[in-house]
Amino acid sequence: MRTTAAARTLALSIALALAGGMAFAQDAPAPGPAASQAASQNERLNAWFAQKFQEELSFSPIRLSFLGRKELYDQLDDFSDEAQARQLAWRKASVEELAKTFDYDALDDEAKLSYDLWTLQYEVARDAAHYRDNVYVFNQMQGPQSFLPTFLINFHKVDSEADYQAYLKRIEALERAFGQMLVRARRNADAGYRMPKFAYEGVLTEARKVISGAPFGEGADSALWADLQAKADALVKAGKIDAARAADLKSQAREALLAHVQPAYANLIAWAESDQDKAIGNPSGVGSTQSNGADYYRHQLRLHTTTDLTADQVHRIGLDEVKRIHGEMEALKDKVGFDGDLQAFFAHISTDPKFKFPDTDEGRQAYIDEATKAIANIKQVLPQYFGLLPKADLVVKRVEPFREQPGAAQHYFPGTPDGARPGVYYAHLADMNAMPKPELEVIAYHEGLPGHHMQISIALELTGVPEFRTQARATAYSEGWGLYAEWLAKEMPGTYADPYSEYGRLSSELWRAVRLVVDTGLHAKGWTEQQAVEYFDANTAIPEAAIRSEVQRYITWPGQATAYKIGMLRIQELRRKAETELGERFDIRGFHDAVLGGGALPMNLLERRVDQWIAGGKAG
Repeated sequence: MRTTAAARTLALSIALALAGGMAFAQDAPAPGPAASQAASQNERLNAWFAQKFQEELSFSPIRLSFLGRKELYDQLDDFSDEAQARQLAWRKASVEELAKTFDYDALDDEAKLSYDLWTLQYEVARDAAHYRDNVYVFNQMQGPQSFLPTFLINFHKVDSEADYQAYLKRIEALERAFGQMLVRARRNADAGYRMPKFAYEGVLTEARKVISGAPFGEGADSALWADLQAKADALVKAGKIDAARAADLKSQAREALLAHVQPAYANLIAWAESDQDKAIGNPSGVGSTQSNGADYYRHQLRLHTTTDLTADQVHRIGLDEVKRIHGEMEALKDKVGFDGDLQAFFAHISTDPKFKFPDTDEGRQAYIDEATKAIANIKQVLPQYFGLLPKADLVVKRVEPFREQPGAAQHYFPGTPDGARPGVYYAHLADMNAMPKPELEVIAYHEGLPGHHMQISIALELTGVPEFRTQARATAYSEGWGLYAEWLAKEMPGTYADPYSEYGRLSSELWRAVRLVVDTGLHAKGWTEQQAVEYFDANTAIPEAAIRSEVQRYITWPGQATAYKIGMLRIQELRRKAETELGERFDIRGFHDAVLGGGALPMNLLERRVDQWIAGGKAG
């Protein structure tokens, strides 16, 4: 970690406190037999986790590549039902082995967190298996038709001819992977778990883009073909192969695309075209459209919020938050001297050209430049708020054309744990009218710094916890942190200086509050897509294209959108608790390191970790 000396001291103190004891001075006596026995137990447990995590990674060549590793580099995951069953059985056996091998009560606090998280991950997978048929395998948000090309282009690094040959093997494996997922998609749809018509349309649009252009047909090079050529040329430039060998590799790549990618996508397109007429045009959520949808949605809320909040409770929290944020926006409206009600203020900011970047290549580059500038400002002040700092750099990029959607949400892809590959904040810039200037800062803070890049990079780079914890995912934690980061940035110098950027921050928070209302409305109260769009439009200034994309996202990904605000509120509650109990001893860097320094945790385990940090602070 790149930390200052003071930050390293603080991080060490936190680590010792969380380990269950106070820091020893240099002349303190050595730990007694009980402490030594506990340390030995913890070491054995961490060694066990290390072995089991390597076994777990062997199920997913894709995860290995995300980690920057080249084992199984010529393979893609097995997406069959049989493979999923084997992995679940392995998880179950690992939890049984964990309980038989280790004495929970003999572990220190941090080791207990690891123990509980490993067990919880199995329980989540076990419960999710009951709802496998409810899932829309191919969808317009995160379907394999766009994910797999994105993965190959951005995460299959080619440093040698062997790496290039592995890329070609993965191109071949894509046909098998698509076939396995099509089996599941057909079965789910035929069983009555059919995705909405708009999702079919999105899948078809993305799939057709992937196999448009050379070598599949006329036009410019397709994204995969352009990448394969560029990576062969890069090997020549690096002196790894000569031009003749590069030409041979390109010929092999071209044949692989035509022999495996084209038919895989053709089969997907044929199924989607034939099945979409059976889909609903103005759909509701799963509570109304799936036979076990109410149970499935309860499961999804627990999964994404990591709480026991009911749909009614989440809906009420959303309504209350919308009302509160509207009040703050009213005050801001008056501050800038706007004459009109809140709806008129929304309309003014949505339509006035001064709040838009030009819908040109120059306007798109200006957006990237301004977002990069905002992130650079945050980089300068991070040490004032964090002891733990990421190794990996952060860059801003436009989403690749084959998966870019007007109005779609921006997102983040992580770098590698060693910092060799930077994290990427991806922006959808196809329609600059959907990317208003007032929201530029807040999105950069959420997706970049101090948001996802901070949280995910620190997790990936952690050395004091088992590796599986550095890879853990909890939506309420990660997205709650992203939204908390938007709010935290307000405390940092040089941010939200323009009152309209503060309006953008409030708009972003309002957006996440509305999500609580709309997601529960769709999936638990029978709202249709159009009803959800109308509520969104009446309560926010978000462009209609973005609203439509958002609502469609919620319909195909139940519960996920609720995690942001619920997670943010819980992290804010933990901070207030720490500030109250520690008083003058409260240190913002220590608090943030306590939140981020254990990896992504469910809310109950995060609260336990923060409570332990508070106890350590009270003990001095």
